[in-house]
Amino acid sequence: MVIPAMANTTDIFVIGGGPAGLATAIAARRRGFDVVVADGAKAPIDKPCGEGLMPDGRAALERLGLSIPAGIAHPFRGIRFVSGGLRVAARFAGSAGLGIRRTLLHGMMVKRAEELGISLLWHTPVTGLHPEGVLLGEQIVGAQWVVGADGGQSLVRQWAGLDHYYYDRTRFAFRRHYRVSPWSDCMELHWGPGCQVYVTPVAADEICVALVSRDPHLRIDEALRAFPELLSRLGGVEPSSAERGAISTTRKLRHIYRGRVVLVGDASGTVDAITGEGLCLSFRQAEMLAECFVTGNLERYQQVHRTLARRPALMARLMLTLDWKTAFRQRVMRAFRSDPRLFGRMLEMHVGAPSSRDIATMGLSLGWRILKA
Repeated sequence: MVIPAMANTTDIFVIGGGPAGLATAIAARRRGFDVVVADGAKAPIDKPCGEGLMPDGRAALERLGLSIPAGIAHPFRGIRFVSGGLRVAARFAGSAGLGIRRTLLHGMMVKRAEELGISLLWHTPVTGLHPEGVLLGEQIVGAQWVVGADGGQSLVRQWAGLDHYYYDRTRFAFRRHYRVSPWSDCMELHWGPGCQVYVTPVAADEICVALVSRDPHLRIDEALRAFPELLSRLGGVEPSSAERGAISTTRKLRHIYRGRVVLVGDASGTVDAITGEGLCLSFRQAEMLAECFVTGNLERYQQVHRTLARRPALMARLMLTLDWKTAFRQRVMRAFRSDPRLFGRMLEMHVGAPSSRDIATMGLSLGWRILKA
């Protein structure tokens, strides 16, 4: 195998050309590093997900110099929870979130990487690590740093001996699109028996429907029977894409770097898809990792990586608590409905950076409302 149009050495070699890998490459290139990205797939790369980019994720993307152009995304102004006939909603305090097809987001990031002069090697699987860098078949490519951005089932993580967890929990997600006009300017989260269904507007005439549950056999058509409101809206609508599945994992690693090898994105640990914060987390990790390449301090990256993950991990635990029992969830919904400010504050926590005091205050207020509900 011969690498086209590039030398056999580079500053940074990124294994994995998804959003996390491209964000890392872009951030590093903007700091003057030579960067190569390799992936066994061909762009644009798709991945089953809810396709909602929260305001904080949008801001992180813009800090990387990427602004999503009008016409390829659809705004949503807030979040709505729907459960057992109850509904609560709150709007984002600042800019809107964006629903965007994953392939369009990836294509936009690829174009930006090309503009910056990043070497992109598609259909080029990395076959292993080497003391000097990476292996492409029998060819050695030297690199000062090697980044594993190859997803939740990362081979780089295994090769580097970083596959050790504090905890590892799995759920299952499926996604399909429908050609129908959005009926709300919110991203909706519908709670059902042992599962959640997300509805995200991705265009003026299209929505993304994503199902997450602990049942690997549950599919969207079967799940919709437990959601009469959604079934009435989608029952006669032809899907505009095939149903695709993925694994949603909550995973915290003991270490995310060893020597010259470092992990980013889902390869470095994940939060449950219920938060919708996976992309934002990857973009913020990419920013910090590029800064640490400048100083050569990967220990600093590991410290900040853990800090960045705390809020999404906390929100995942809070939201999955609502999946515990229907009666408990309904009490929480009634508490939110009786004081809409509580739901608004939870949304601010979700897309912001609250202090421990903010979290404790909201928890006490919500607990009191639940007792009265």
